[in-house]
Amino acid sequence: MTATLWDELVGQREAIATIRTAARAAADADAAPGAMTHSWLITGPPGSGRSNLAYAFAAALLSGGDEPDDFTERQVRARTHPDLAVLSTERVIISIDEVRSLVSSSQYSPSVSRYRVMVIEDADRMTERTSNLLLKALEEPPPRTVWILCAPSDADLLPTIRSRVRTVRLRVPDASDVADLLVARNGVDRDTALAAAREAQSHIGMAHRLATNPGARERRAETLRVALGLRSVPSAVEAAARLVELAKADAETITQERDAEERVQLLRTMGVDEGGTVPPALRSQVKALEEDQKRRATRSLRDGIDRILLDLLSLYRDILLRQLGTTGEPMNASVTREIESAASSGSARQTLAVMDAIAVARRRIEANVPPALALEAMLIAAIRRSS
Repeated sequence: MTATLWDELVGQREAIATIRTAARAAADADAAPGAMTHSWLITGPPGSGRSNLAYAFAAALLSGGDEPDDFTERQVRARTHPDLAVLSTERVIISIDEVRSLVSSSQYSPSVSRYRVMVIEDADRMTERTSNLLLKALEEPPPRTVWILCAPSDADLLPTIRSRVRTVRLRVPDASDVADLLVARNGVDRDTALAAAREAQSHIGMAHRLATNPGARERRAETLRVALGLRSVPSAVEAAARLVELAKADAETITQERDAEERVQLLRTMGVDEGGTVPPALRSQVKALEEDQKRRATRSLRDGIDRILLDLLSLYRDILLRQLGTTGEPMNASVTREIESAASSGSARQTLAVMDAIAVARRRIEANVPPALALEAMLIAAIRRSS
């Protein structure tokens, strides 16, 4: 049996029920008022399935019920449905021109479905000026246009945007539920799936990567070894450089795979065989793709650094729980012995100070401080506060 878009949502029963009720109401002219609205915001932590829920909702609306038909679902997965428009970016911010183009296309009438659906992933990446442009479209949407925005939190959007959308909140799924998905969808053995889900802190995409990619698992394991091996300020400086190298390697692995696939797909649509010569008239399209990929690489490195910092937070969280005498399975069960050793050699106050330093590093990197400098400052602070 083929998995549906609904099947890829883990631990979100209440949110799914709300969305499916709205989809049924959208298809029923006699439905009670209030079940369906034309502007939605789906919020939740990274990896909780915000975009998956958005596309499941879109497929349902475009199919005319809460159970999407197979053909429509395939079109939504491929982003090729004529009544679906998507704004998804790998850049640090969403440009005003991208939103202006989407707003313009939202005025078109549906061509084959009852609704025209506009999805914006990572709507929190819009500047205030760009958000105000979108606001005008949300205030007076065409009667058959539905907007679905995705963001980590409603606080990431302007109050004027929040006042015009209906919010559906997702929660962090249980690690066991994420593991069940990996076993059912990817054929991963249960122990590997559960370890990956815990290490990924229930981030579905990252759990999948850790469970199926040995290189990703090894890079994460080395991150923990580097942190556990800190002994002095010089070692902290060396460790910062190594963590940046690990983040770059991880980011390059992700982007190279996607870049190669995107290039092949673009050439195929232009009728050019792999390895063939691109006609001069079409080279601008290839160049535009390459420029987008370069911008994505910048964002991917920042995301890679942030993943490392989250891994370090999970490590020190395990150490802190041991120091507080809390029982239970650690997130990083593979280094349980090292966690216990670190817990016995320090105090809970010191560990909390290190976690504070990690949080500061995350804020600095988000504010465009060079990652190497932010990591050096963090690790040196960790050394000093632990001594």
